[in-house]
Amino acid sequence: GCDCPVCISNDPKDKRFRSAALLEFGGKNVLIDVGPDIRSQALSIGLKQLDGVLFTHAHQDHVGGIDDLRAFFIRRKEPLPVYLSYETLEDLKERFGYIFIPDRKALTLIPRLEVITFDADCGTFEILGMKARYFTYSQVGMKVQGFRFGDLGYVSDIKEHPESLYTELNGVHNLVVSALRFDENPIHFTVEEAIAFGRKVGAREVYLTHTAHELGYAETEAKLPENVHMAYDGLTLEFSDE
Repeated sequence: GCDCPVCISNDPKDKRFRSAALLEFGGKNVLIDVGPDIRSQALSIGLKQLDGVLFTHAHQDHVGGIDDLRAFFIRRKEPLPVYLSYETLEDLKERFGYIFIPDRKALTLIPRLEVITFDADCGTFEILGMKARYFTYSQVGMKVQGFRFGDLGYVSDIKEHPESLYTELNGVHNLVVSALRFDENPIHFTVEEAIAFGRKVGAREVYLTHTAHELGYAETEAKLPENVHMAYDGLTLEFSDE
């Protein structure tokens, strides 16, 4: 364990699981990423129904809980739709090959997935009746997908990125974006870079996610501009997909 001030803090907003999000719309529940903490995260909010999963990329902290999707498959009794890039799919097949072996319908202890792959670097797609946008950037050579759901943008694990992202996200009301810490990092936005990104996008409100343990909630929140906030486990944002 770690004995730094944040890790031993009594503030509930300093208790963080790995980065993930739950979209609720039209009576449907869709997860963005399923890291190794996903079982605990689902239990903490009483999540009983899951209708789909969006994967941003194949790093372990975003996909390590994929086997725990079996519980939702068993409950729904039909394959669970998952949306991801071809590159992410191939990576998952290498690491979790048993999930993707065909003709294993009788084995209920393995999550059965309905795979929908993104066939370009950006585009519009429909997820359970809702139209959304995906776009691509790179993290040390690995393709990462970001998403826009109407007036909500979700961008994780970002550093280098094409200028097209500013157009993709232009005018979002709420932008959720990763920011590791204040100090420079070669593969993640710093806090200042995330703030600048949100400003250039024109987001009304910016929420920093995927933050490292050095960033305490209250201390960091006090340093941020008025429209920039620390995200925390259990944070709820409203969005319109129109």
